[in-house]
Amino acid sequence: RMVFVDFSSAFNTVIPSRFVTKLGDLGINTTLCNWILDFLTNRPQHVKLNNSTSSTITLSTGVPQGCVLSPFLFSLFTYDCRPVHGSNTIIKFRDDTTMIRLI
Repeated sequence: RMVFVDFSSAFNTVIPSRFVTKLGDLGINTTLCNWILDFLTNRPQHVKLNNSTSSTITLSTGVPQGCVLSPFLFSLFTYDCRPVHGSNTIIKFRDDTTMIRLI
């Protein structure tokens, strides 16, 4: 049996403070953890279309859409998603997860 999971808006669900705690648990040094926390919090964002620009809002959750680091950061955020039963296997790629169980 297989279950395919695609988390909707997955990159938006990363909570920076929780993420940095997980990185610390992985042994990532404090300087890098602080850089990542700074990178993920208080990000100004606006939309520009032709000659129009929206007002700016500040984001403090999630990883930036379209950033080359975002898939990697999300993979690190979900590193502890593991099977609870020995006959299960979990395969992850970015925000897609497949759970396989032999029957």
